[in-house]
Amino acid sequence: MKWTHPHGFEADDDTSRIDVDVVHGFLSTSYWAPGIPREVVARSIAGSLNVGVFTSDGAMVAFARAVTDRATFAWIADVFVVPEQRGHGLGKFVVATLLDHPELQGVRRVMLGTEDAHELYRRHGFTELAADGRMMGIRRDPADIYGRP
Repeated sequence: MKWTHPHGFEADDDTSRIDVDVVHGFLSTSYWAPGIPREVVARSIAGSLNVGVFTSDGAMVAFARAVTDRATFAWIADVFVVPEQRGHGLGKFVVATLLDHPELQGVRRVMLGTEDAHELYRRHGFTELAADGRMMGIRRDPADIYGRP
């Protein structure tokens, strides 16, 4: 499925168009996955619902994915816009496109984690989860898994 941005960018959920090198290049220096191996990135893309954003010449400039059963739950992950294309609203575009994807309609819980993009996600209806003792998780340091970058 394809969507068009007002500035001529195109979002596409065709996983074969995702540039694994671009995704790996960004994620391997991100705060949430420093040092992540390329093969791990490729597996994460293969197992997810992905949206890439592309320029008119086909270069991938933004990405987001949902880890989901496509029925009840989705975890939004690895959202980014390459630095040289920021300022065009592509972060909002890629998140909106993913959330509007037909395969996520009817999902009752959509979650994500962020250190620095709370306002972006609030615009799409996300709120901080209440500390009611129900949500739990296991957090592992990427450096312990992938080594130091």
